[in-house]
Parts: sequence; C-alpha cells; structure tokens
Amino acid sequence: MRISSGTPPTLRSAAEAVPPTWLVLLGIVSVQTGAGVAKGLFEELPPTAVVWLRLLTSAVLLTVLVRPALRARTRADWAVVIGYGTALALMNFFIYQAFARIPLGIAVTVEYLGPLMIAVLGSRRRLDLLWAGLAGAGVAALGLERTDLDPVGVFFAVLAAVAWAGYILLSAATGQRFSGASGLAIGSVVGVALLAPPGIAEGGAALLDWRLVLFGLAVGVLSSVVPYTLELTALRRMPPRVFGVLMSLQPAAAALVGLLLLGEMLTVWQWVAVACVIAASAGSTRTSARDGGGDTERTARTPSPGDDEGPPQAT
Repeated sequence: MRISSGTPPTLRSAAEAVPPTWLVLLGIVSVQTGAGVAKGLFEELPPTAVVWLRLLTSAVLLTVLVRPALRARTRADWAVVIGYGTALALMNFFIYQAFARIPLGIAVTVEYLGPLMIAVLGSRRRLDLLWAGLAGAGVAALGLERTDLDPVGVFFAVLAAVAWAGYILLSAATGQRFSGASGLAIGSVVGVALLAPPGIAEGGAALLDWRLVLFGLAVGVLSSVVPYTLELTALRRMPPRVFGVLMSLQPAAAALVGLLLLGEMLTVWQWVAVACVIAASAGSTRTSARDGGGDTERTARTPSPGDDEGPPQAT
C-alpha cells in the first residue's frame, strides 16, 4: 500500500537511513510476525475477533491520517469502494481462519496463488504458463506427503487467494476513483463494519480484557502501520520490479515465523511447495516488469497491501 501523506515523521526519518532492500525485508518480517502474534492469541481470542481488531487499528489510523473526502461521490464510486472494502474484509477473514487450522507458511503459500493467477491470466506471454505450472507443481507437492493438514484450513486459504484476486481487481478500480489512500481508508472502514457483528459476537467478554485488546491492536501495528511506512519509503528508492521480487519471499518468511514463534515444522514436500510458489511469483514479477507489464506489487497491503492484507495485508 502506498500512503501519499501522513507517514509518522520519526519512523519515516529513521527508515530513510536504512537501505531500501532491508526496509522491504523488515516490512515482510513485521507482517509475518504480526500473523504469528495473531495466531498465538487464538486460544484466548477467536480469529474473527483478532482480525476485526487488526482492521479496526488500520481503519482508525488511515482515517485520522488521510481524512478522506466523502462529498461529491457518485453511486458508482460508493459501489466500487464498498466492493473493495468487502474484498478486503473477506481476504483477511479467510486467511485468519486458515491460520487457525494450518501452518502459517502453508496458508500464505496457498493464498499467494491469488495474485499470481491474476498476473498470469492477464498476460499473453507463453513464459507465464511456465510460472503457472510451477505454482501448480507447488500446490501438488502439498499432497505428495501424508500430513495432518486440515482440509478446512486449506479451503479457507484458497478462499483467501480468491478474495485477494478480487481485491487486486477492485483496488485498481478504486484507485481510479479515489486519490491517494482515500479509497483504502474508506474501504477499511467498510471492512470493520462488515466484520463487527461476528467479531464482537465471537470475541464476547474477551474483548473487555485490555491485555488481549492491546495484543490485538499490536497485530494491527505489526501487520499494517510498520510495513506500510517501510514499504512507502523503500518504493521511493528502488524499482517496483525489485520490490515485487522481494515481496515474493512472503511465504518463506511466514514459514520461518511459524517455525520460530509457533514451533510449526514443515515437511520436505511442504518446503518444496513454498519454494515453487516463491520461484513462480518472482519469475512472473521479473518477466512482467521486463516486458512493461507494470508493477505486480501487492497494492492492497496488503491486504497486501496485497493484501494479511493486504492493502492491509491478509497476513
């Protein structure tokens, strides 16, 4: 996600002194650490409540910083931004449901098929068929070894991939109608409103525990505020194609965070799956940039910004 203004000055000035590649890598670590912290809360706070707190954090911050203009908007504008916010909410909801059931690395690997398929389907290059095949081989690798993967968790990760793909398409339409991060701010509020009923209902009395709420808000900061600021600074100093290739490391980062924070051990074939999707995403990004295909950055971050979020990221 790119915020045109309102970036906290202290964090921004500190980030300016760090090489852009490291800024992107730190942002990736922050996002996946946020996902790891979120999963650690699931025993005390349901996933829907955690994702609602995360979106609430992002929505409040964006609304305060961006102050989106709501006047003189057409019905078509509102239809697009509401659809955008709905995709953002679903993307985060589905991936958090997946996190609750399968390892982080596997969930993010499957989720990454969404933007990858958008890039491949929107291309006419034969080489992209290779990347699609490589990603398909990665998914197939998940079934080559008998594991205790929860099929419901995998299904939720697939739904997150579909929602991420829809988010990317709606993100482009929103960007044409709303300047800067205004569309993202409004879409985030829409997402918070949609998930408020199930989030509050499932969270129940636990949402009155200030300790759990603070952890939930910390997830929002780690998954949204910190990476957004770092990526914005990095994108001013590096080519978008390099940024896109670095972002392809998200599945590996998720797998490592799952291992270090949650003790989630992946099998050999699961690591093969992660490697295949990373290679396919990186390859598609590089060939797209070389042929003038534009930036394949996760604009929504996630939701990358695309994509959690991802957009606020989906992860």
